[in-house]
Amino acid sequence: MPQSVRVSPLLIGAFLALYLIWGSTYLVIRIGVESWPPLMMAGVRFLIAGCLMYGFLRYRGVPAPTWREWKAAFVIGFLLLACGNGGVTLAEHAGVASGVAALAVATMPLFTLLFGLFWGNRTTNLEWAGIVLGLIGIGLLNLGSNLQASPYGAALVLFAAASWAFGSVLSKHMPLPKGPMASAAEMITAGATLLIGSALSGERLAHMPTAAGWGALLYLVVFGSIVAFSAYMYLLKNVRPAAATSYAYV
Repeated sequence: MPQSVRVSPLLIGAFLALYLIWGSTYLVIRIGVESWPPLMMAGVRFLIAGCLMYGFLRYRGVPAPTWREWKAAFVIGFLLLACGNGGVTLAEHAGVASGVAALAVATMPLFTLLFGLFWGNRTTNLEWAGIVLGLIGIGLLNLGSNLQASPYGAALVLFAAASWAFGSVLSKHMPLPKGPMASAAEMITAGATLLIGSALSGERLAHMPTAAGWGALLYLVVFGSIVAFSAYMYLLKNVRPAAATSYAYV
């Protein structure tokens, strides 16, 4: 059933954080992968962000996740961050045009509604209208843009969008840690998974990252992960998933 949500300053702030920060991370990721191997950058980003959050929360007296909560955090972190964000990072490293990436990511709210149907979630006409208008808007904005991409790159971004949407819906049915600790645990487990993938795929730093590469990593750790991802997880707990994924149209 549709949730009624009291509009609070925290809710508005969470939406603003997503729209303003995650609207810029595609460009920052593109800058970052010029210096960093893609899986390594994503793994370092999330592992550092997760450890910083975890340490701060434990210092403030927040209890550590139980083993059951760690397992749930691993599943959601794998879907959202390892497959979702990791897939986008790989695609950007492969040179997928920004127009193609925008169109593929814009399918995320659609995937979210479709996956929600498996759990019996009711959809509203307003949600469907918003998705249609959003897709049309993204298409119009990218008219005349470079929409060339390899089938591998395009499929990778589409898979990332679907994985993120599935993880977003599934998160409402998993025994995740309470509050911000969920974000910290998800980032730690996803970061470790991505770094294992980086090592197994043979990624190596050919040279030290440039100042721009370090700056991109710092921005992604602080703003793209600690701030924006925490805001996203808060929204998933307090609004319908289709609303939380609406940042894909920004």
